[in-house]
Amino acid sequence: MKKLIVMSMIACMAFSMTACGSKEAPATDAPAAEGTEAPAEGAEEADAAAPAGDKVWIIATDTVFKPFEYTDENGNFVGVDVDILAAVAEDQGFEYDLQSLGFDSAVLAVEAGQADGLIAGASITDKRKETGWLFSEPYFDATQTFAVAEGSDIKSFEDLNGKTVAVKNATEGQTFAEEIKEQYGFEVKVLPDSATMYQEVASGNSAACVEDTPIMEASIKTGNVKLQIVEGMQNKGSSYGFAIMNKDNQKLLDMFNAGLANIKENGTYDEIISKYFN
Repeated sequence: MKKLIVMSMIACMAFSMTACGSKEAPATDAPAAEGTEAPAEGAEEADAAAPAGDKVWIIATDTVFKPFEYTDENGNFVGVDVDILAAVAEDQGFEYDLQSLGFDSAVLAVEAGQADGLIAGASITDKRKETGWLFSEPYFDATQTFAVAEGSDIKSFEDLNGKTVAVKNATEGQTFAEEIKEQYGFEVKVLPDSATMYQEVASGNSAACVEDTPIMEASIKTGNVKLQIVEGMQNKGSSYGFAIMNKDNQKLLDMFNAGLANIKENGTYDEIISKYFN
């Protein structure tokens, strides 16, 4: 796996995720849209280095979404998503270049045709399907939960009345909070990443935050986040899936599905899950 590359054009895009979601992304080998830069130099080198007739698929992911993608103490990019993708690619015999961009930028990269697929703990939802996301079969089920600062007196949704809840942009946590904010009388503050969201609550600027339950549990377990999960403040959850946003990349989606089925059958999938959820 090549060292992760951040594509500079992503940070310059002025359009929002919602606006982009309704457009079909151009094929990866199509010319860049007017006003955007060409694919990152590393992506071109990856294709050039591939044997004739073989494609190196560009896969976008988040930067920190532990235990699904994160950098370990040795500087290696690891996690459930990282290992599943590696196992699927080995099973199906395809090459890929995994690029750690951050969730918003990863989505934009796939929508713009600068990346072929996305694996970033992305929940499979009808809303996303309606805006052009094409998902694989589910590979993990997760709920979203509210968390508060250690020692907080918030014990229920009702206790959030008149307070502020921090959420990470374009996530199911944000969707969950937006759906119930009027019912329970709290305001929602949208932030760009999990680390900023956690700090917002730990410092007392917001009363609570919403995160995928396995991510919050892992963050609290490692001691990096001084928050606590409130029992009973979770939703029904949804499944994670690998995604494409260009029908021309259906082959990649088909290979992921086939490889996922195989690694579940041969036990590799269970080994990966056990590795990160002991």
